[in-house]
Amino acid sequence: AGPVEPPKLLTQSLPVEPGEYLYAGESPESGNFVAIYPDEQTVRSLKPDFARLAGMNGRGLAATAPGQDCDFVSRYFVPSFGIDEDPVTGSTHCILAPLWAARLGKADLLARQVSRRGGELRCTVAGSRVLLSGQACLYLEGWIRI
Repeated sequence: AGPVEPPKLLTQSLPVEPGEYLYAGESPESGNFVAIYPDEQTVRSLKPDFARLAGMNGRGLAATAPGQDCDFVSRYFVPSFGIDEDPVTGSTHCILAPLWAARLGKADLLARQVSRRGGELRCTVAGSRVLLSGQACLYLEGWIRI
């Protein structure tokens, strides 16, 4: 993830301006924006304009901040895919864990996604990989015949 000048649509979608914006993706047409806030309470209380965020054409927004009783917190919004807020997002933590590992100077992190349902993830940055663990609930089971 690297620093980026956010598109106007993104800045208009957020009621609170973050301290910095980063972008993680192969190109400007895909990937995720990261909004870094100074504290957990700001991330918890965010009420983005989902209609505007939906206009970002497949790009999501991860809002993150240092945690009060964990290393970092986050929320993930991607209304252009029909998901205003994803409850717990492993793939986003593969972006956020290296970011916070570098800032906090540690490879093993405790993360909390503070959506309404929420969840806790243990993240380990191991070179170019991120190992994630935590509890999950089976919600769907199916079979595919080839």
